[in-house]
Amino acid sequence: MSEARGGSAASGDDGARDDDTSATGSAGLRHVRSRREHRVLRVVGLVTTAVLAFGVSGAAAVLVKTLGNVQQVDNKELVAPEAERPPAPAPDPEDPLAGLPVNLVLIGSDDRSGENAAIGGAEDGMRSDTTMLLHISADRARVELVSVPRDLRIAIPACTVTGGGTTRASSQATFNEAFSRGWVGGKDLASAATCTQMTVEQMSGVRTDGFMVVDFAGFQTMVDALDGVPMCIPEDMDDEDSNLHLSAGTQTLTGAQALALARARHGLSDGSDTYRMGRQQALLAAMTKSVLSQNVLTDLPNLLQFLDAATSSLSISGGVDLKGLAFSLRSVRPDAVTFLTIPSGPQPGNANRVVLTSEAADVWARVAADQPVVPEVEAPPAPTAPQEPSVPTGADPAVPTPPEPAAPVDPLADRKPGQAITSADAKAAC
Repeated sequence: MSEARGGSAASGDDGARDDDTSATGSAGLRHVRSRREHRVLRVVGLVTTAVLAFGVSGAAAVLVKTLGNVQQVDNKELVAPEAERPPAPAPDPEDPLAGLPVNLVLIGSDDRSGENAAIGGAEDGMRSDTTMLLHISADRARVELVSVPRDLRIAIPACTVTGGGTTRASSQATFNEAFSRGWVGGKDLASAATCTQMTVEQMSGVRTDGFMVVDFAGFQTMVDALDGVPMCIPEDMDDEDSNLHLSAGTQTLTGAQALALARARHGLSDGSDTYRMGRQQALLAAMTKSVLSQNVLTDLPNLLQFLDAATSSLSISGGVDLKGLAFSLRSVRPDAVTFLTIPSGPQPGNANRVVLTSEAADVWARVAADQPVVPEVEAPPAPTAPQEPSVPTGADPAVPTPPEPAAPVDPLADRKPGQAITSADAKAAC
């Protein structure tokens, strides 16, 4: 399918590079075209899981300790001037986030130092691989995560970096180049992540409240702290490059197995990054459902271990009160946590890059207006006159005929960009 090939096998796991990326500097920061399947899910969506877990637990002592792991990043001097950004809503002076939607740019960094080097191999520099726009509705009833393909061709603005310099702007470049340009220009995480944040704002027209950046060092530990992730695996899944070997049926994925599923690409479906993003979303949906619906979080020692793993590799900007935000989400339902990839398709003339489709504008507009990213289906109008219900032959007319059940959703099935799943779709058993 051509839609699935955008940003696919030819681009590898290396992030996109092309002629207009020469300004990013050192060749050491360029992704080498090789078998980089040692890269794992950059745990971005797992930040949401951690946030939801905080709200579910209600354990103040645990929150204080684990949130102490989070590194606050001051990027106030790096964001674009107000005149160049989408307008900000008028805040409540006593609680800037009360009654307002929250939009955060979640970024998975490809940091290869320290523990990350042991997982993915040591390498200089820092890149981004996974980016999501996290939207939390003003009434705190919905959480929506919109994935942005790393190979998306988009305009990148000039970004202010630490030290006072600026990166160059491009009318069209590969999306994940924004992070690299900020890193090369400022030599720090704040510059790299803020350039990605400003690029998302320019692309979407959505005002963002900050960014959260995670690496993958704590992913396996976090899954194991949950005693694994229960999932229904509809068919055998094997990918030698990521060491994924799962048999069809009910499985409780260990940290190592979950990590392998998040990495897997070449041995599954058509090998594209588009469908891998969908499988990563399915994994995050299953983890979120597990956190929300099980009692593992009532065991404080296990909870502490999970939250330590979830927050130890997290950096956040914008002064967001993660504890207060998490508490406000304590009642969110699994069917109100939605995942989708922004509508996109192959770039004409280059199937290894993707561009936004016309449907993307509607998704961005819904996020900006704090409306559900998946429009709610209106109920059909009531009949103007009473109608006799149709009764199947042989049925008792006094007993109403039940409606046809909706077709079950397989979160691990290939989904085109724009097709959504929720955490409620995750199946813990087959």
